[in-house]
Amino acid sequence: MVVIRLARGGSKKRPFYNIVVTDKRKPRDSGYIERIGYFNPMARGQEVRLHVEQDKVTQWKTRGAQPSERVAKLLAEADKAAA
Repeated sequence: MVVIRLARGGSKKRPFYNIVVTDKRKPRDSGYIERIGYFNPMARGQEVRLHVEQDKVTQWKTRGAQPSERVAKLLAEADKAAA
């Protein structure tokens, strides 16, 4: 099964997450099929907190990819910000 989930990056105590499409059986931070955005929970000032490529998200959802619980919330937040 293909899922849309977060892959952690960044340094210790400064998390940075990539929103990726990957196989459900792979470990969290291992290889992925495609990177479709990022989430920076520590963003300050002019830094972008959330960036999502909506066209790629809809493309993967039509192919059957299931977003994780947290990614679903982030996608809803991105939809509100875009509207």
